[in-house]
Amino acid sequence: MIAKINGTLERKVPGEVIINVGGVGYQVFIPLSVFYRLPEVGGAVSLYIHTHLREDALQLFGFLEHEEKQVFLSLNSVTGIGPKLAINILSGIPAEELARALKEGDQPRLVSIPGVGKKLAERMIVELRDKFLTMPAEEMGRSDGSQPMRDAISALVNL
Repeated sequence: MIAKINGTLERKVPGEVIINVGGVGYQVFIPLSVFYRLPEVGGAVSLYIHTHLREDALQLFGFLEHEEKQVFLSLNSVTGIGPKLAINILSGIPAEELARALKEGDQPRLVSIPGVGKKLAERMIVELRDKFLTMPAEEMGRSDGSQPMRDAISALVNL
């Protein structure tokens, strides 16, 4: 299985990138939180990879931090959440906020994420609450990626 890719960022669009490694371009699906922290096209990039093997496809899902990958894998362990939905969930909510919503049983916050309905939100809370209660803060994702968002919110609040 592929666990990490180091290469040159060849293409970058929201939700996916192509990384050139020794002349081979790997398509990697990424959450938006990763997209906004990537270098410009042509820059060096290193992603932690989850390799998802299906009968008809081999898919790669990438993360800048190992902790982000761990949160993704936790989401992917929930009945009814596959890797694509897990990526969409991480695109719709920062990992720290997701952990807080799960710990507090905040179903309305989870339902506000595209692709998550009431039943799935309930299942996420039941299956992941204990895991996130015992997970150290640094395992819930780095706050570095949300710094531009915090800066924007701070600027708006200070207006």
